[in-house]
Amino acid sequence: MPNLRVLFAFFSQPCLALALLFSLSVGAAPAGSPVALYGHLATKQGYLVSETNVPLSLAGPSLFWSNSGWPGEAFYNAGVVETVAKDWNASVIRAAMGADSGGSYIKDPEANKARVIAVVEAAIEQGIYVIIDWHSHRAEDIEAQAVAFFSEMATRFGDSPNVIYEIYNEPLNTTDWQDDVKPYANKVISAIRKIDPDNVILVGTPTWSQDVDLAAKDPLIGYANIAYVLHFYAGTHKQPLRDKAQKAIDAGLTLFVSEWGSVEATGDGDIDLEESLRWLVWIKQNHLSHVSWSITNKQEGSAMLLPHAPTNGKWKDEHLSPNGLFLREIFRAWQVTP
Repeated sequence: MPNLRVLFAFFSQPCLALALLFSLSVGAAPAGSPVALYGHLATKQGYLVSETNVPLSLAGPSLFWSNSGWPGEAFYNAGVVETVAKDWNASVIRAAMGADSGGSYIKDPEANKARVIAVVEAAIEQGIYVIIDWHSHRAEDIEAQAVAFFSEMATRFGDSPNVIYEIYNEPLNTTDWQDDVKPYANKVISAIRKIDPDNVILVGTPTWSQDVDLAAKDPLIGYANIAYVLHFYAGTHKQPLRDKAQKAIDAGLTLFVSEWGSVEATGDGDIDLEESLRWLVWIKQNHLSHVSWSITNKQEGSAMLLPHAPTNGKWKDEHLSPNGLFLREIFRAWQVTP
């Protein structure tokens, strides 16, 4: 593997004066932490912005599906969040609460919810942002459960500047934006906004969150601080998807890359380094935030950990997969502000 510190040196543009200025606005988060520096997030003119309206580019990892009995559940703990925040320099972590398949929230709600709450509370303690993700491909079929879950999360965490809600991870390619996703999103967003008027909400788009052009043509209206989810896997999705996403950005849509992989869309395969770097340059140019898949020790290319890695964080190089080593260097070098 090439020297990643050299490859990502161009990401390391310090912005100390802005950091000092923003650190005065938030007192509850640990000094110098991302939330202390940038405060309550919003969307403005196509950007995710800080409390002082500076465009931001958050970067960090996503946990694997939280489903009971699945290989990701053991990593939903404070030790993992502390390692990601302090050693990996991540500004955001994503709690991918499984809402589909066996062992999911639908089947085992209390256990899955407890895992998410543990991650959110740890992120608040560390002063990083945290995405509460309804990790589903058919969320419109379980709308009532989503409304109840996000209402509870908004009641519990709505006053925290750390929290971002992702209400629909990846609608399928058979899911319609106007007939399925928009009505669902309106119901869930409305429920959140009755409790939490301003934390950022992320909305997935059809075809596994690739059809951002459909959202650009027919966006949600009547709500502030909404962003739309773009997902890609570098081994599969290349320039045509970047072109589609760029048109959505140029049309004024705020995008957030809440899941991306350096491998193929199956979650497996080797790192596509060349295409991953093309995506990262494009992300940086557009001041997008990005979250990478995934913290687990499952034996697949996208897993950041090897099977013998500790489940409570504190990982050494020998605990990380090639993808984990690759992504850790990206997070360490990434600068939140332009």
